[in-house]
Amino acid sequence: MNFNNPVLFKELKLRFRSFKGFNGILFFLLAMCIFVFGYIFLTVNISGTSYFRPSQSFVLFAFLSYIQLGLVLFTAPGLTAGSISSEREKQTLPILLTTSQSSFQIISGKMLSSVAFLLLLIVAGLPVYSLVFLFGGISPWSFVKVFFFLFVTLLAIGSIGVMFSTLIRRTIVSMIVTYGTMLFLSVVTGFLFIIVIQMKAFNQMGTVITTPSYLGQFLASINPAVLFATFLSPDMGYGISELTKVDFPIWAGYLIFYGLLTVGALFIAVKRLRVNMKRLK
Repeated sequence: MNFNNPVLFKELKLRFRSFKGFNGILFFLLAMCIFVFGYIFLTVNISGTSYFRPSQSFVLFAFLSYIQLGLVLFTAPGLTAGSISSEREKQTLPILLTTSQSSFQIISGKMLSSVAFLLLLIVAGLPVYSLVFLFGGISPWSFVKVFFFLFVTLLAIGSIGVMFSTLIRRTIVSMIVTYGTMLFLSVVTGFLFIIVIQMKAFNQMGTVITTPSYLGQFLASINPAVLFATFLSPDMGYGISELTKVDFPIWAGYLIFYGLLTVGALFIAVKRLRVNMKRLK
């Protein structure tokens, strides 16, 4: 692997020197500060105390974790779904393909520049995020787990966006398909999990449920919201295992699925980038 990637360096310069990008960071941090300090102010006033309880700090940590997850799920498709299709629409993709850069360098450069910008957003919010440690109730390990799986989710959604941007010629269509995939993984899978568990309970009504539901475990394992819920409340993870009768950690299934999804999406994008050139040969 060649780490001297001109495409990545060019994209990073364009993205990080943009005044629009830093405006986005500014408004994101302002929104986080308003939410955090507003929550602390309202909680203290409503409770009638002059201090912030650790249990309230945990609720704040949970809200901030889901805000960061929503940032990744709804921003990553918009940043990556037009990475290749926009070059095709501006008719600059053929020029890019005639350079000495490999397909992997082009795809990885486009994706990593968008991932780096989102990582900057997440890291910029760390000082506000770390306020929960001042009041207790949160372990550093929970903090590390949340950010590690945020990074895994970010890579997966980014690779899906680049793949659809390579396969689909129009940026709007690519963005719609990427957002649809994201909604399926984050919303529809949770709805299907509830249906699968309810159908299993209905079919075995009046008897002790002992047969495992591998489909239910799989649907719970690939849902980001369910994964974060198990981090925030370990009892929920145990409850899902009791419902599905499958003793397999949700976080392990999440890592396996999204790791394979990232590798597969990048492989397809790299292989399909020069498909028209190969046909002409």
